Amino acid sequence: MKVRKAVIPAAGMGTRFLPATKSMPKEMLPIVDKPVLQFVIEEAAQSGIEDVLIITGRGKQAIENHFDFNPDLEIFLRGAGKQHLVDQVRDIGDRVQIHYIRQKEQLGLGDAIRLARAHVGREPFAVLLGDTIIEPPPGQKPGLRQLLDSFEQTAASVVAVHHVPKEWVTRYGIVDGEPEGSNPDLLRLRKLVEKPAVNLAPSDLAIAGRYVFSADIFDCIDATQRGVGGEIQLTDAMNLLAQLQPVYALAWQAKRFDIGNRVEYAKCFLELALKREDTGPAIRAHLAQLLAEE
Repeated sequence: MKVRKAVIPAAGMGTRFLPATKSMPKEMLPIVDKPVLQFVIEEAAQSGIEDVLIITGRGKQAIENHFDFNPDLEIFLRGAGKQHLVDQVRDIGDRVQIHYIRQKEQLGLGDAIRLARAHVGREPFAVLLGDTIIEPPPGQKPGLRQLLDSFEQTAASVVAVHHVPKEWVTRYGIVDGEPEGSNPDLLRLRKLVEKPAVNLAPSDLAIAGRYVFSADIFDCIDATQRGVGGEIQLTDAMNLLAQLQPVYALAWQAKRFDIGNRVEYAKCFLELALKREDTGPAIRAHLAQLLAEE
């Protein structure tokens, strides 16, 4: 089946970015002039997704406002002779049909995905974490599109993974799997280990914030008990799913920007700003000057 729908969990409190996230959702932090979440939705649209459900929480109204139309702003811009900006801000909400539902309690990623059940029905669907930007190498397909291609090839749930430094495995869900078929980057999942100790990690392949699931994942979430902090872990539900049917991990051709802490956010901001024609040259020159002064 063609995957038409995507779910974007964006209900987290963003405490690592306080005080900014006291009034601004973490997913709306800007990379130059574009919020992180807009990058995520653009990736979904470029991958062929038609319908997006965003899981929000208390204090996330800025997300809905950003992807809604703003007639007053458009009238002002037209009056100022800035039609190109009108087209730009209207395009934000035009690419896909966007829906919202609120996660009333912070019960983990598994619970957030479960809230999409009525919207998704029995269709397969994609999941894109709202605080993760994926950038493929030049000429490569969008990250999610690579995952969707693997789903269509295997007709089975698939999670994106990438190699991380060994000392980073304690931050992520880590894959234990074995190659299957002619694609060495596609692994049949044995299990996922959540944030293992370095010496116990089964590999250096970390979950990269993109998934494609069959609707059977909902039954597995229902059967998953609450774990640490009273949360329902998606990795536990995925391990259960892998016992019932094939689940794959794709070590894809893409770079992940995990906007999970201040340092990684600053790196992402700087790297993407350097790649832009309108900001790159001036920033590069400024950095060279700063480094020369040290």
